[in-house]
Amino acid sequence: RQHEGLRRVKRAWVIPPISVSENHKRIPHLLVQIKSDKQQPGGVIYSIKGPGVDEEPLGIFSIDKFSGKVFLNAMLDREENDRYRLRAFALDLGGVTLEDPTDLEIIVVDQNDNRPLFRQDVFTGHVVEGAEPGTCVMTVDATDADDPDTDNAALRYSILEQGAASMFSIRGGTGEICTARPGLDRETMGVYNLTVQAADMSGDGLTTTAMAVIYLDDINDNPPEFTKEEFSMEVEEQAAGVDVGKVFVHDKDLAGSPSWLAKYTILEGDPEGAFTIRTDPHTNDGVLSVVKPLDHEVRDRFELTVSVQNEQPLEPMAPTSPRALATVHVRVRDVNEAPIFRENPRRISVLEGTPPGTPITTYTASDPDTHQIQTLTYALLYDPADWLQLDPHAGTVRTKRELLHPSAFLQGGWYIALVLARDDAEPPLSATGTLSIEILEVNDHAPQLQTTRGVLCGRPGRGGTLLLGATDDDRPPHGAPFHFQLSPQHPQLARNWSITRFNGEGQPGWGDAAQGDPAHPVLPTPHAVTHAVLAVLAELPEGPYSLPLLLRDGGAPPQEQQQLLNVSVCHCGRDGTCQDGVLAAATAGAGITLGALLIILGSSILLLVLVAMGAVRVRGRRRALRKGLLERSRDDMRDNILNYDEQGGGEEDQDAYDINQLRHPELFSARAKPPVRRDAPLSSGTPLAPRKLPNSPSDIEDFINEGLEAADSDPSVPPYDTALIYDYEGSGSVASPLSSIVSSLTDEDQDYDYLSEWGPRFRRLADLYG
Repeated sequence: RQHEGLRRVKRAWVIPPISVSENHKRIPHLLVQIKSDKQQPGGVIYSIKGPGVDEEPLGIFSIDKFSGKVFLNAMLDREENDRYRLRAFALDLGGVTLEDPTDLEIIVVDQNDNRPLFRQDVFTGHVVEGAEPGTCVMTVDATDADDPDTDNAALRYSILEQGAASMFSIRGGTGEICTARPGLDRETMGVYNLTVQAADMSGDGLTTTAMAVIYLDDINDNPPEFTKEEFSMEVEEQAAGVDVGKVFVHDKDLAGSPSWLAKYTILEGDPEGAFTIRTDPHTNDGVLSVVKPLDHEVRDRFELTVSVQNEQPLEPMAPTSPRALATVHVRVRDVNEAPIFRENPRRISVLEGTPPGTPITTYTASDPDTHQIQTLTYALLYDPADWLQLDPHAGTVRTKRELLHPSAFLQGGWYIALVLARDDAEPPLSATGTLSIEILEVNDHAPQLQTTRGVLCGRPGRGGTLLLGATDDDRPPHGAPFHFQLSPQHPQLARNWSITRFNGEGQPGWGDAAQGDPAHPVLPTPHAVTHAVLAVLAELPEGPYSLPLLLRDGGAPPQEQQQLLNVSVCHCGRDGTCQDGVLAAATAGAGITLGALLIILGSSILLLVLVAMGAVRVRGRRRALRKGLLERSRDDMRDNILNYDEQGGGEEDQDAYDINQLRHPELFSARAKPPVRRDAPLSSGTPLAPRKLPNSPSDIEDFINEGLEAADSDPSVPPYDTALIYDYEGSGSVASPLSSIVSSLTDEDQDYDYLSEWGPRFRRLADLYG
């Protein structure tokens, strides 16, 4: 029985879960009564603990400690707490636990007390226009705080309002919005505003609403169209790179989108490509421009056929339509145009030396304004040498002065002049033509020897050659090659002399003729004869010779002249050089070329410049030294007299102190006037304090005391110069005096006038001591 009793007590103490509805308004409300079989009724004290009793939230539940009744004291909210777990205790009157604590679970039953809530107030979606039915656009969703396992949170979606067309539908269980029928056209209606609803209890409970905004995305389903069939414009002739006008179009597609952007094409009326058309990206209009100058006299009107289409192709679903076309009429306005030189530059050739007044060409321009009566006049705009004169009406160019080829105004033999042509319109216009005149060379100069003197040895084969050169003032082809020969009028010369070509075709090497003139410079081009070699054929006596030579150039016709060549024949040495130094020195200058003379002259001038710069620099240093000495003399005259950094003139110094005064002090009285120093300044500061004399020999002590007293009292004597102590070497010294401290007692025999030549600052010393 005891065993069965224990089992009964345990069954009585186990409490099943207690359910109570949220928002229960009858408070207090009896939930359950618990009891223990351990003692008689009235002998047990009951208590509960847990959330809602002695834990937050406090005061929701309570128990009668004697009867064991558990009461609900406040309204419950399942959304805050859907269940409570408490512990129940049974004690005797003495506080002793009768049984183990047992669990008491209170379950809050849900009520439909929460409306559904959309996650956002406005939902946004996009769908392309023309989308097929069943195309899903977007999804709207809501939440419900009630128990999801009950119908209180079972939501159902619907569309309350979307306009008369009813183009969209919504799936009630998921909230997905899709197209319901065809015919979505952005150009008709670009935005749809839908009112959607969510209701719990599977659509029969509490409800809430939100907005769904659907935008239709544009596609290219509308081609552009011209606003009218014809456009008229005007442009001035000769204008290029300017806008003529605009053509206007309309496109129903979204402005600024690729489906809206237009592309223009000129189909007809512009075979030469004088026009172009582009799209204004802001307005989508076509801008017509002229890219080549138009000529009113050639064509004054254009009729262009222009087409337009989109940059992107039309969608297949778009209705087919013909390409949009328009006609553009362009009128070319006549304006005054500048004259034109058809031949520019004009090139002509004129012989040099052409006499003044000779017509050389007629240079005229034409006026493109054929529909206007205008007169052209001409003037010389540029004629640097003042060689030309121009007829202002006919444009005939004549020579004003003789045309000379060697001129600074020629560039490679060409003379450049500028001619100005001007019309008489309002305002007048002008054009410039270039006249290029080639001055043709005329063979009017004969060649000349580069030098008419030379020296060579009088023995054949041993230095008996002389290199001859010639120049010609004419330019090719009237210059080289030159022909050298002995004068035909003196055939006897051929017995002793010969002339052979030096350079040109088959020219010899430099060593073949270098003996006659080793200092000769490099020869000109080897393909033109410019030099020849004079050689002796027989041994000639020393002395001067005059050889008449005939020189001829390569012009057509050739020019020639006869010149004398003075040759000095000298005695030849073994090496082929002249032994007569006097004769060679006297005549060597004749064989020196102009380049060698210029080098020698330049070297001499450079040497003279360097010598002059050295002299100026030395003189500047002396002036700077004098200036520094004089500037220091203004502050302290002692520096000007004593600061020379020299140690004296040795035994030749006889103008300072006399050593005899130290050797024989008895010859000089203490009352005598102290000697005057020649190098003493005019004034000097008085010594700061008397000097203390060192120990000195007795025979010169008095003399030194006298000198010290004179130095301290004489303001004209520098104190540091007379305060020196001169040791006495004895009277038996046979050495000559090292320095004549006082060689004379006066300054009368000293001449200071030479200081006047040193400048204005040394002149002051000359005036004081002279």
